[in-house]
Amino acid sequence: MELKHLKAFLVVAEELHFGRAASRLHMAQPQLSQWIRRLEADLGVALFDRSTRSVRLTDQGAAIVEPVRETLERAHAVELAARMKGPGVFGRVRIGYAGAGSRAVIPPLGRVVRAEDPGIELDLRSMLYGGATQRLVAYGELDMGFSRLPVTHPGVEWRVFAYERLLAALPLDHRLARQETVAMRDLAAEPWVAFPADQGSTVRDAGLLLAHEEGHLPRIVQEAPDSYAILALVAAGIGVTLTVSSVRHINVPGLVYRELAEQPTYLAAVVLWGPRPSRATLRVLEILERLLPTPAPPEGRILA
Repeated sequence: MELKHLKAFLVVAEELHFGRAASRLHMAQPQLSQWIRRLEADLGVALFDRSTRSVRLTDQGAAIVEPVRETLERAHAVELAARMKGPGVFGRVRIGYAGAGSRAVIPPLGRVVRAEDPGIELDLRSMLYGGATQRLVAYGELDMGFSRLPVTHPGVEWRVFAYERLLAALPLDHRLARQETVAMRDLAAEPWVAFPADQGSTVRDAGLLLAHEEGHLPRIVQEAPDSYAILALVAAGIGVTLTVSSVRHINVPGLVYRELAEQPTYLAAVVLWGPRPSRATLRVLEILERLLPTPAPPEGRILA
């Protein structure tokens, strides 16, 4: 078996289409087909069922997807170690994060890791909601990630690195925008824009909780996948939303942020990691703790 054949297999397994896989690999489709046949001959089994209309993995092909992925990752680690000029930590660290709220975390972390530990490669997976990140860390599909309390998956370790204050976001011409603070009860009759219901958004869950405590269920008229899209819809007058202070840098024309009139309410932002972190993951966690140590809890309410 050759590594290039294993890589070709993995890409075809992901695409289930030889044309798209060949395009990703920057090679001709006949050569890709030849490599797959060579791998099948080496293993003595068929890896794909091919027809003129579809490609699907055989049972044997499905069985080797994860071992092939692990083999390629270890081969990459060997390459990184060979390039090191001296002893040090090396390896790939898979990190899940949401997007706009990670603006203060990901760039400085990446710069310090590159400067101090060039043998560590950060594999950044964006657009992951807090609930989804917890699940992927628990199942070993991510090495670490960023989420918010509560952490509900057993075996996942975590540490608070920031407290994010909940804010109301309103259109500039909204009647409540003239006020310095906005009460949750005043949002009862308003249309809301929110994150999708089935993606594990901790911000959406917090908004629903606070509304429920005031005796109403938000009327969500539109969902959007990220804070940029949600706040743009709010600025367009589609509705209002609850958001967090870590995205307050998003300055959309026609949008205003207002403090909640009730006691200050926070979400605790956490970094997560699994039960058996690698040396590279531990090193990244160490750097992150230096950059963003756990702060003292703020005065007010912390949702957990």
